[in-house]
Amino acid sequence: MSIEQRIHDRYAELSPQEQRAADVLLAHLEDLALYSSAELAAMSGVSRATLSRLYRHLGYESFTEVREVARGLRQQGVPLGPDADPRRSRHLDQELRNLRRALDPSGEQLERAVAVLAAARRVLVVGLRNSHPVALHLRQQLQHARPEVRLAPVPGQTLGEELLDVGPGDAVVLVGFRRRPRGFGALAEACAGTGAQLVLVADGTARRYAGAADLWLECPLDSAGPFDSYAAAMSLVAVLADGVLAAAGEEGRRRVVRAAELYESLAELDLR
Repeated sequence: MSIEQRIHDRYAELSPQEQRAADVLLAHLEDLALYSSAELAAMSGVSRATLSRLYRHLGYESFTEVREVARGLRQQGVPLGPDADPRRSRHLDQELRNLRRALDPSGEQLERAVAVLAAARRVLVVGLRNSHPVALHLRQQLQHARPEVRLAPVPGQTLGEELLDVGPGDAVVLVGFRRRPRGFGALAEACAGTGAQLVLVADGTARRYAGAADLWLECPLDSAGPFDSYAAAMSLVAVLADGVLAAAGEEGRRRVVRAAELYESLAELDLR
């Protein structure tokens, strides 16, 4: 049972002071791990002894356990804080921190990933659950820059079928943000086992899978509010696609022009 559920289920049994402290916990679920027990007591206007009684009434041994539960849920991508309404300045500050980490100009991983994606015979982009939109966008952008780019899984197909023809000389981009489906580790190993160059794009919770990849692009999802933010992930997609298009040179430019011609002939897009 989550912290929020425990508070709601036992709220009527709490003393008025404990209810006041519980209200503060509910208001700060999204960043609870950042506070000390003394700070929460001051914010609640109650004693630390009252907070300790509240933790026990909720079924926790101490604030340390409460904070670890909150930290664990946040790392899993669980939205915390039903009433969170962060100021836009806080949101912007966090987005900028995410972007600086994902696009760190001092690192070489991005440049190496661009080289791999530009040189590969074929590129397979794999994304499951919440990683699928990022993978879909990456495939769409890369398809403008180079030929032979596929997305997996295709509806109705198994991942094994998608990997069947992948081999040395190819590249696989595995997008794996938190709240991944079970078996993600086996999928990473299977992708690496094809002999293709494996690029893992994920947040820090995927660190344990990075050993299977040739390149790991760490992209944080941290947010000032309860929900993960994928702004840095989409920006990373743009940087990768821009790099591959630049590496493709004249051939890449011809593909972009040809795509525009097809859009026009099929009247698929409203470009006004």
